[in-house]
Amino acid sequence: MKLPRAAGSGNHGAVVVLRGGSSLERSISLESGAMVLESLERLGIPAVDFDPARRTPTEFPAEFLRPDARVFIALHGGAGEDGTVQGTLEMLGVPYTGSGVLASALSMDKTRLKQIWQARGLPTPEFFEWRAGESAPDAAAARLGYPLMVKPVCEGSSLGAVRVDAAGELCTALEQAVGYGGRVLVERWIEGEEYTVGVLGARALPTIRLETPGGFYDYHAKYESSTTRYLCPCGLDTAGEAELARMVLQAFEAPGAAGWGRVDLMRERGGAFHLLEINTVPGLGPHSLVPKAAHAAGMEFDDLVLTILESAAPRGAGQNA
Repeated sequence: MKLPRAAGSGNHGAVVVLRGGSSLERSISLESGAMVLESLERLGIPAVDFDPARRTPTEFPAEFLRPDARVFIALHGGAGEDGTVQGTLEMLGVPYTGSGVLASALSMDKTRLKQIWQARGLPTPEFFEWRAGESAPDAAAARLGYPLMVKPVCEGSSLGAVRVDAAGELCTALEQAVGYGGRVLVERWIEGEEYTVGVLGARALPTIRLETPGGFYDYHAKYESSTTRYLCPCGLDTAGEAELARMVLQAFEAPGAAGWGRVDLMRERGGAFHLLEINTVPGLGPHSLVPKAAHAAGMEFDDLVLTILESAAPRGAGQNA
C-alpha cells in the first residue's frame, strides 16, 4: 500500500505544538513534540512550542486565539490523552489533531474500552478490574488462570505493567500497578506474537510484528532496548493482513477514535487475534511505531506530520469523535 503525500491547503495558519505535560510519559512527549516541531520547520510551517506543565491556560500564546489556529497534540498519557486537553481546546474553539473528548477518555480507560469491544463482539482477552482497598482477587484470578497480565487501567507506555506467573506474585503486582492511579486491570495472558497497527484517517497502516527480549513490549523494550525487533512486513499473507486491518479499523471506530492512532494486539498460538488497547496519541520519536509503519507504506515523516495536521478540524457540541 502506497500512501499519497498530503496535498495540504497551502494555508496552515498558526500551529501550536503541545508537548511535555505532567504525565509520567513527559520525557517521551517532549521527544515526540521536538520531532514534530523540526518537521514543521522543514515544511515551512510556522509553529509555537507549548508545554502545559510550564505555562497555565492564562498564558496561552496569541496563536491560540487566531481564527486560523490549529493545535498539534503530542502529549502522551494523563491529561494529554484522557480528553482533558481536548475539552479545553474545544472550549477555546481551536481545531486540534487526533480523537475528541469522549473517544480520548474511553480509549484511555482500558476497562471501558474492553467493555465496548465486548459489546461490539470484538475479541479481547478476558479480564476483571481490581481497585485499591478491595480484598485480594484470588478467586477471580484463578478463574482466568495463570499467567496473567496486570497493568494500570489508565496509563500508557506499559508503565506499571507486569506478567504474573503464579498466585504468590499477584499481590506484589497489584501493589505496583495500583500506584499508577488506583484501578488495575487483570487480564488473561495471551501466549503468542505481539502486533501493532497504525491508523491514519480511515486507513490501516502496514502491520508491525514485535519481537522483544523480555517477553512483552514493556517500557524497556519500547524505549531502552537495542534488541527489540520491528518486523514489517509482519509475516501475514495479503488476505490475513487485510482481515486484521478490518478488525483494527472496527476496534478504532468503536469508542469514536478518529484522525490517527494505533491499536495493539496479540495473536494467540493457533491464530486468533486479541485486541489489547488503543493509543490515541502514539509516539512520534525515533523508536516510535506509527512512523515506522508509515515509512513502510511509502510515507516519510514530514508527510506523516502534515497528514496528521491536515486532519485537525473544528469541533462543536455533539462532535465527540
